[in-house]
Amino acid sequence: MVVILDGTVHRSVKDGMNNNYFDVLIAAVVTAIVLVLVCVAAVMLRYMYRHKGTYHTNEAKGTEFAESADAALRTDPALHDAMDERKKEYFI
Repeated sequence: MVVILDGTVHRSVKDGMNNNYFDVLIAAVVTAIVLVLVCVAAVMLRYMYRHKGTYHTNEAKGTEFAESADAALRTDPALHDAMDERKKEYFI
């Protein structure tokens, strides 16, 4: 509410409180939107970092230096007990 006395403009306390309320409300909404956008960006960056397209395999160590597949499997300690020399299988 504006009161004009003697050519001067006076605002009432009630109008000042309403303006402050709306200023605080707008600031809170803008802050909430910025916070949500930062969280979404962080989630997207984490997802892109974790799924960057690389393919990981669990191949036996030392297979790239072996002259054949049999030699690589014979030197693999994880398969050493499980492999029987008489029963070999080859997949083409």
